[in-house]
Amino acid sequence: MAKDLQHEIPFDQVWVSCPEFENALYDHTVTLPPIHAITYGPKFHWFSYYDKFQFDASNRFVLSMEIDFEGQSPGHKDVVTIGMIDTEDNNKWIELGQSKAWCWQQGCMLQWRPGSGDEILWNDREGNRFVCHILNVKTNQKRTLPYPIYHVHPDGKWALGTDFARIQLMRPGYGYAGIEDRNAEVLAPDDSCIYLLNLDSAECKPLFSCADISKIPYPDADCNDDKHYFNCPAWNSEGSRFLFLDRWRSAKGKWDGFKTRIFTASFDGTDIRLVTDKPGVSHFAWRDPEHIVLWREGAYRLYKDDCTSNENIILQATNGHINFLPNNEWMIADTYHDKNNYQNLYLFHMLTKEIVPLGHFYLPPEYRGGELRCDLHPRISRDGQSILIDSTHGGNGRQMYLIDIGNIFK
Repeated sequence: MAKDLQHEIPFDQVWVSCPEFENALYDHTVTLPPIHAITYGPKFHWFSYYDKFQFDASNRFVLSMEIDFEGQSPGHKDVVTIGMIDTEDNNKWIELGQSKAWCWQQGCMLQWRPGSGDEILWNDREGNRFVCHILNVKTNQKRTLPYPIYHVHPDGKWALGTDFARIQLMRPGYGYAGIEDRNAEVLAPDDSCIYLLNLDSAECKPLFSCADISKIPYPDADCNDDKHYFNCPAWNSEGSRFLFLDRWRSAKGKWDGFKTRIFTASFDGTDIRLVTDKPGVSHFAWRDPEHIVLWREGAYRLYKDDCTSNENIILQATNGHINFLPNNEWMIADTYHDKNNYQNLYLFHMLTKEIVPLGHFYLPPEYRGGELRCDLHPRISRDGQSILIDSTHGGNGRQMYLIDIGNIFK
């Protein structure tokens, strides 16, 4: 079984010490914004990944997954409940559906459909294939597409997808159980692809395969050992280009962990550009249609999507998950647990370099590593006034907490 990044790297290397950053992060003179729980036990609730709409267009209804167990990998029979929370009606839970295609780190790709006030999407497993449901939460009309999605185009008509069985084989906790990778012994399959899916017609077009991308030269390549897979395709805000990760492991165990390079491509999968193949690449986000921010070796770095691979350090900080508020001036980020076992949440202003701490959340031991860990994964409301996180600091397992940041900008 593939190892997880948090098990492969000693903690003192994951938490890169950045004194100036830490001084701002732990500034005790700062008044932290109010936070309150919107989900409660005995069941567990979370949303997971941070690059999709969790809030509806009115910022009233919040999507969530619900499960009655923790502490183990999802099996092929384990079902997660899909629901939404009415934040204007005492956080009332409204059940919407179920899924057998989910993981702790990225959920089932549950989200509101861009451009629609009524439709949500999520992945599921039916028989021997992964699928995507589209549900109108007002009429309860549902239709099912014969392919799973990964990231939805800003116009809501298209989605990028990839091979979740391959991901599950290569990094458990990010793919889905229940379907074996048909290419388990293949280093760079020619039928493991990133594809473009029409959410109205269900037309699906493969764009390129692991075999295609593995042929693009990179440092220390070994065509007899490097085992490739795709992860994290993501559109820019205009939907004109998308980013994706080419990752590989040593099939023969010559080295531990995985290596990563980041590419972008045009809407139709052409004009593929290398962002970087330097070591230590981790979380990323599009800042705007032409620029990408990613964490690598102790700093967040800014890249222009122009094939130059030039980078500019914008913030020396520990690794975390990032996104941008609607005006693109403020970056929201979290951290993995620090030396005192607290996860931290903060805002970073791109122009002034100001760091605004938002909270410090104790992480119990059972959530600190591997595919079962619970990251904050901050998600932004449509109006940019609130942040939602998954956290275990309340002592009742994974639950969701709402943080009001509106007063920070007054």
